[in-house]
Amino acid sequence: MGSGIWSTDVYAAAADYRAATGASAFAHSDSGARHVHSALDPHGVAFRESRDGDEHPESLAIGVLFDVTGSMRTVPRVLQTKLPELLGLILRKGYVTDPHILFGAIGDATCDRAPLQIGQFEADNRMDDDLGRILLEGGGGGQMTESYELAMYFMARHTAMDCWEKRGKRGYLFLMGDELAYAKVKKAEVKRIIGDDLRRDIPIADIVAELKERFDVYYLIPAGTFHGEDPKLLEFWRGLLGQNVIRLDDLNAVCETIALTIGLAEDAIDLDEGLEHLEEVGSDAGEVVSRALAPLRRGSVAKASAPLDLSDDLPRGTTRL
Repeated sequence: MGSGIWSTDVYAAAADYRAATGASAFAHSDSGARHVHSALDPHGVAFRESRDGDEHPESLAIGVLFDVTGSMRTVPRVLQTKLPELLGLILRKGYVTDPHILFGAIGDATCDRAPLQIGQFEADNRMDDDLGRILLEGGGGGQMTESYELAMYFMARHTAMDCWEKRGKRGYLFLMGDELAYAKVKKAEVKRIIGDDLRRDIPIADIVAELKERFDVYYLIPAGTFHGEDPKLLEFWRGLLGQNVIRLDDLNAVCETIALTIGLAEDAIDLDEGLEHLEEVGSDAGEVVSRALAPLRRGSVAKASAPLDLSDDLPRGTTRL
């Protein structure tokens, strides 16, 4: 996937049509659906692909996955309204020439109907379509844990990206939420939700290490959520991702924060330049983004480590990419 060109005019026309007709930007969820949309169902998916093409010869895979349980269920609605800002900054300011963006949602595999929803890597307005297909279940198990580890497993094992396979360049993965992951990827949940047969459960530290071979991974914590201020949350994710844990004072600044994080990691800007870009495009998120990204500096992303030998964790009959 990843053909086509993003058009703000197409986005605006769709928004105008919905406003005129009373249609929802999240038609699947707001229709009363109680199941994962078929286009986002991870079961049986071999790979979500980000491939080079004539339109995008230097594709770069970017995943944005968010918790949709409890107070986090408003996140995709904010993302949907801010898509032009995200794409505008990344493209017009030259942070990335050929971004392919995948959206997905995370729930709780122990109790939710939609514990994992994964769209395609898209370069055009189909990414808006994928957002609109997300089921905003708002469930969760009532504890401070959701199935992030299942999402990380999928992204580690079921993505195929030319940026990595052809050029040895990692993609970007942004996780967003206010809860902990479970301690391990459970083989029974993987079988039920994704369809893979694993030989054993996988400790979360192992799947994170594997994921970080292919992606620069960030965890965003928005303020005002159920557990966003709990020190256990920050300690847990910093233990897995180090400095790549970003606290966000205002959810409305999420797209600008993602865009500038990529710009910093790509060595395309420093933070001051990025904040100037926000002013140029008329964004009022500068102060929030400045506080969120102060710990990050140009060139601060760690280099990829040597590949791990995790062959015992692979689904039977497969080889690791």
